[in-house]
Amino acid sequence: MNFRGLHIVIAACAVALFFGPDLRSQDQQYTQFYASPLTLSPAFAGTSMQSRAAVNYRNQWAQLPKAFVAYTAAYDRYVPEINSGFGLLVSHDRAGTGALSYTSVALQYAYEIKLSRKLSIRPALNFGYGSTYLDVDRLTFGDQLARGEGAGQTLDPDRNRFTQEPVGSPDFGSGVLLYSENLWFGASWHHINEPVTSVIGNETTLPRRLSVHGGYRFKLSDVGAFSKRQYIVPAFHYQSQGMFDQMDIGFYYEYNPVTFGLWYRGLPGVKNNRHPAVNHDAVAVLVGYEVNNYRFGYSYDLTISRMTNRSGGSHEISLVVEWASKSKKKKNKRRVIPCAKF
Repeated sequence: MNFRGLHIVIAACAVALFFGPDLRSQDQQYTQFYASPLTLSPAFAGTSMQSRAAVNYRNQWAQLPKAFVAYTAAYDRYVPEINSGFGLLVSHDRAGTGALSYTSVALQYAYEIKLSRKLSIRPALNFGYGSTYLDVDRLTFGDQLARGEGAGQTLDPDRNRFTQEPVGSPDFGSGVLLYSENLWFGASWHHINEPVTSVIGNETTLPRRLSVHGGYRFKLSDVGAFSKRQYIVPAFHYQSQGMFDQMDIGFYYEYNPVTFGLWYRGLPGVKNNRHPAVNHDAVAVLVGYEVNNYRFGYSYDLTISRMTNRSGGSHEISLVVEWASKSKKKKNKRRVIPCAKF
């Protein structure tokens, strides 16, 4: 199959995911979810010492031309005077040839409650707005294929079914995070109101997504001059959206300033809904580096599903920067969440 034909197949699959009678659109995901904490849950808003900014990029199934690409940019800040965290999250993703895209902007608020000397909880809310856009001119219709290379604009009447303007609606979510000095556990509920995403005028919606996540930070034994900077951090992340669910489980090894991670994504022994194949997706490797207030991360997902020979895996890059005044840094250092950095 030539590249043009492959573009058509990808675009058709993307459109089918959004408009098929039995399927609804799904959220983009990140392997480095702790490098995009506001995407994971609004409860992470303000979990740095004072201010934090992050950008993330994911190229999913890189061997398929222009398959799925996602970007996020976020800023959050902790205000100790009112025990509150505030966040701003901007996300954008494109599917197929770029004809189908989704953009969202969200404001987040989290309130921090100290339950005991070592245990705190953070309930949170997400107020957003999402917009779906289909560039119909980038689609290839059946009559264009029949006419071959160089065919002009389609004459297919189905073209008029598609909305020519972006379709947007409010998007609400919530989250909660419980943490101590070494342990964290949280859950978030995205798209509570199931916002409309259809560009053909029907009521196709973005289904609610449940995320449950947690982990524990182990300090390695105090042997040697540098042992206090070494940690093993096992963690998990379960997601369920519509008819799909998955589990990310793995660990990080932190040896300042370097972090290594190894992850498995799937549900071992559990079959996909409506499909006979075992739910295996990917094995991911991660490397991160921290210098001064900056953290750089790169991860690669090795596909182990039926798409192994076709996907080319997935690449992801993250950049996070944190900063705080001297007084705030010293005061807030004890309340920083023990979760992983990538």
